[in-house]
Amino acid sequence: MRVHLESLEQMRTFAAVLADHLRAGDLLILTGNLGAGKTTFTQSLGRALDVAGRITSPTFVIAREHPSRSGGPALVHVDAYRLADGEELEDLDLDSELDESITVVEWGAGLAEQLSSDHLDITITPVWDEAVESNDSVGMDDEDEVEDERRTVDLVGRGDAWIDRMPQVVAAVSVLAGVRVDDPASADLSAEDSANEGDES
Repeated sequence: MRVHLESLEQMRTFAAVLADHLRAGDLLILTGNLGAGKTTFTQSLGRALDVAGRITSPTFVIAREHPSRSGGPALVHVDAYRLADGEELEDLDLDSELDESITVVEWGAGLAEQLSSDHLDITITPVWDEAVESNDSVGMDDEDEVEDERRTVDLVGRGDAWIDRMPQVVAAVSVLAGVRVDDPASADLSAEDSANEGDES
């Protein structure tokens, strides 16, 4: 599923809607360039989940746990940017908290998948990132660029845990005012497809 967001406010609303469909044991893997909005998304998710503590980029701490203030699951916020490989991620001992928490891993693609076969891949792309190549082709200078809050967010649910939930997520996001959703039919990846990904060894 691809979601087109026109503002950071819509990003916050989108994150709040997604939070309604999360539960303990969920793993979210966030991908996006610097400034894409990964931490903004996680802050909005934390607000909707009613967790304690200020959510900031955990680059230097690597992982922070934010306990729930209302009896729900904690939010574990991880930044894998400085991790060299999957072994360093294992050293964080996230497995011990995974079943009881909602875990969000920024820069986790290629590393965090080992934590669980069931996970939600979220890729956030600013519209100005998408336009860089076309701007270069017409000779647009950096001075001509205007700050743009628009984002595209791609969600792919992987594993059995997301097969049933993704249609509900698509339906909930699709009714948000001003938000456009593309390609809902490919929003989830079956467990069989997920398993086949690792067959080429």
